[in-house]
Amino acid sequence: MEENPHQFLKLFMEYMQIEKNYSPYTVEYYKKDIEEFFLFMIEQSIKTLYDIQYSDVRLYLTTLYEKKLSRKSISRKISSLRSFYKFLVREKYLLENPFALASVPKQEKRLPQFFYEEEMDELFKACNEQTPLGQRNRALLELLYATGIRVSECCGLTMDDIDMYLSTILVHGKGQKDRYVPFGHFAHDALEQYIQYGRREILKDKNDHRFLFVNFRGGPITARGIRTVLNSIIEKSSLSANIHPHMLRHSFATHLLNNGADMRTVQELLGHAFLTSTQVYTHVTNEHLRKTYMNHHPRA
Repeated sequence: MEENPHQFLKLFMEYMQIEKNYSPYTVEYYKKDIEEFFLFMIEQSIKTLYDIQYSDVRLYLTTLYEKKLSRKSISRKISSLRSFYKFLVREKYLLENPFALASVPKQEKRLPQFFYEEEMDELFKACNEQTPLGQRNRALLELLYATGIRVSECCGLTMDDIDMYLSTILVHGKGQKDRYVPFGHFAHDALEQYIQYGRREILKDKNDHRFLFVNFRGGPITARGIRTVLNSIIEKSSLSANIHPHMLRHSFATHLLNNGADMRTVQELLGHAFLTSTQVYTHVTNEHLRKTYMNHHPRA
C-alpha cells in the first residue's frame, strides 16, 4: 500500500464508522487528533508512519504539554493515536505500536456537578405552563431529570418511543444500544399536557415529523436548542448557578443513590456500559453524607 498517512487514516475512519459504529462526532474527534499528529510529523521531517519511534512519541507529548493543554485533552489525543496504530498493527500494515507504552497523564478528579433537590424545585417553578413553549420547557426539564437520559438521546426521541400507559421511554443509546427507562407521574403529567396542547399548538399549520420535542419553528429540537431552553429556565429562576444539560443527568443519578437506589440499577438506567462509569457518583453521595454529618451532628 502507498505509504501515505492520509490513506491509512481513511481506512481507520471507515473501520470506526462501519465496524465500531462510532458516532460522527466521535469519528471527527479521532480524525482531528490524528491529523494534528501528521502536522507534527511534517515539522519533524518524518515522512511515514513506519518511521515513528517511541522517542518521537515522547517528543510529541512534550509539545502537547508546552501548548498548555489540559490533561484530559492530552489523554484523548494519545488515546486516539494509540487506537489508530493498534488498528494498523492488527491489519498488518505496521509491525508495532509506538504509542502502546506512552504513559497517559492521570485525569483530574472532578466530582460531577449536580443540583440539590430544592434547586430542582426552583427550576420547575420557573417554567411558565400557560404558553405552548412553556409547556414544552416543563416537559423537557421533567423528562431529563426523571430519566437521566443524555441530551443527544433526548433529541432523538420520537412519539413512537414514548409509552404513556406504562410511563416508559425507549432510549436509543450509544453504540445502538437501546434501553427502556421509566418516568414518574410529574414527568407523565407534563408530557401529557405538552403533547395534547403545547406540541400541537407549536406544530399548527406545519408538517408533523414525529420527533417528540420541537423548537419554536416546529422543527426537531437540537442539543444547542436544549441548552438554550435550560439557560432561559435558570435565568427566570431564583438560582444563580450555571447550568448545562449533563447536570440534570448527574442530578438524576446522585438523587437516586442518595435515596437508596443500588448501583447496578442506576448503571442500567443511565445506559453505562461499565459500572466504573457509574461509581463516580458514589464520591458525590459520600460528600453529601459528610456535609450532612458535619452540619447536623452535635459533636462534628
